[in-house]
Amino acid sequence: MNLIDTHSHLYAEEFDENRDLLIHEAIESGIEKILLPNIDSTSIDRMFSLCDAYPGFVFPMMGLHPTSVDCNYEKELEQIQSLLEIREYCAIGEIGIDLYWDKTYLKEQEIVFEEQLRWAVKMNLPVAIHTREAFPEVLQCIHNVGNDKLSGVFHSFTGNEKELDAVLELNNFKIGINGVVTYKNSTLREVLKRTSIDKIVLETDAPYLPPVPYRGKTNLPIYIWKTAEKIAEIFGLSVKETVEITRNNTLELFKIVNK
Repeated sequence: MNLIDTHSHLYAEEFDENRDLLIHEAIESGIEKILLPNIDSTSIDRMFSLCDAYPGFVFPMMGLHPTSVDCNYEKELEQIQSLLEIREYCAIGEIGIDLYWDKTYLKEQEIVFEEQLRWAVKMNLPVAIHTREAFPEVLQCIHNVGNDKLSGVFHSFTGNEKELDAVLELNNFKIGINGVVTYKNSTLREVLKRTSIDKIVLETDAPYLPPVPYRGKTNLPIYIWKTAEKIAEIFGLSVKETVEITRNNTLELFKIVNK
């Protein structure tokens, strides 16, 4: 089986002591590729270094995460934009709006998000969207730029039925499902029954959001198999069928990883 993890921060400091071992274990388990979303200017060098060490296995995105947006966003955004032409990227990401921790910079987050959406349109790349307590605002920004021009994934989707329906109406967007779907108190399992597995891609969001039975620990690449097992259970498929379908969904969206 060739599983693709569409969202992992494998370059993070949490993996510095055993990153090579974890990658070897991931490959041995059947994980074929891992996509790496950027955070801000401080994460770029680490991400690039990992991509250089494992070409063809890890693939970079480029973007500015909403929680890194503040009153100095223009300088940060300019630095991110200056790197768009120096490499090939599988997506613009991780971008979006996050109002969970702080609503102070909502306007700035909207400006930054829409600008990066325009980059995606210009470069014909999908987007990896982060939204937390900000689904209406994210949706409005997408419509402002032009949902018919955009494609991408709502990373770490944990929305309700109404929010899922809104994503499905966008046509060119999929939802990224991670370990949250295995949590006992999650309503995601019921929500997902409203859609088709053709709209789903798998992710870890490592080192965050590990699936049961690893909740509370650092999320590792190989833990994505627990998420695959839960998705298979929800849709009445085998794990092999689930991996194959979600892999095809990923390659359809992130075309560069199929080169």
